[in-house]
Amino acid sequence: MPSEQFIRGMLYLSLTVVGVPGNIAVILAFLLLLHQENRLLPADAIVLHLACANLLVVGVRCLLETLASFQLAVIFDDISCKAIIFVYRTSRSLSIWLTFVLSAYQCLSIAPPGSRWASMRHLVDKYLGVVFFLLWLINTCMSSGAILFSSGRLNNSTMISYGINVQFCYVSFPSKLSKEANGAAQVGRDVVPMALMALASLIILVFLYKHSRQVKGLRSSSSGGGGGGGGAEKRAAKAVVALVTLYVVLYGVDNGLWVYTLTVRKTMTTSLISDLRIFFSSLYAALSPVVIIASNRKVNRRLGCAVQEKHVEERVTDISMM
Repeated sequence: MPSEQFIRGMLYLSLTVVGVPGNIAVILAFLLLLHQENRLLPADAIVLHLACANLLVVGVRCLLETLASFQLAVIFDDISCKAIIFVYRTSRSLSIWLTFVLSAYQCLSIAPPGSRWASMRHLVDKYLGVVFFLLWLINTCMSSGAILFSSGRLNNSTMISYGINVQFCYVSFPSKLSKEANGAAQVGRDVVPMALMALASLIILVFLYKHSRQVKGLRSSSSGGGGGGGGAEKRAAKAVVALVTLYVVLYGVDNGLWVYTLTVRKTMTTSLISDLRIFFSSLYAALSPVVIIASNRKVNRRLGCAVQEKHVEERVTDISMM
């Protein structure tokens, strides 16, 4: 096995062993919460949906790339390339937009009660299912180009002129115009939620700063303190800001590499640039459950309870066998 392919396989393997168990743990924690309380808060439903999208990103792309890199399975032909790239692009864009929805919802959650923004939050609560449906519909339609243009091999000079090498597959456009239009649509699909979530995070940070100043003022004027309410909202807001920061850094690099790929006149003989793009975008899907587990007390409690129950069952089994 060539050293480059081995390194590539190890990088994707590292994303797989972190991202797949991490996202599954987050999903199971919220499913346990749903089973115990028979409902999920809107913010929890968004995080659950985000974990499902991230699991698709890591599972469909990184896991299969790992198997192919180590030559453990022959996966990539024309049909599988179309399916894998389509699912990857759809789940990747869903992850981006759900991160924006989470940041926007958290921004609305810290709005003062009775304000116009608080009433907008109640509207989002009511129609959150519609929001999820529209996100699936829009991102599925925008990823349909993968079905049309993806293949497992290059067949002619036209594909070479307007193709993109993604190691085991090629995305080959029929013309320069279609390549540039498809690329611009993908950049726009990423940049718009990136700008909006950055704005929402800035608003959250300003609110947290003002709130901390108010709390310091209360503590300096009264030894009793007080004014410490909203702790759960503040913790959630900080976690969302951490997710958005992680997203902006990693997807910023991803989109910069994508723009560079679009400027190349012919299909590159190496898939290095495409591998870097996929790695950085998948890195968010692999690391975001770590941020969620570390910052979300509901997830911590459910996972802790599950581990304790498992230990109790093992102890009971050991005692019964004595």
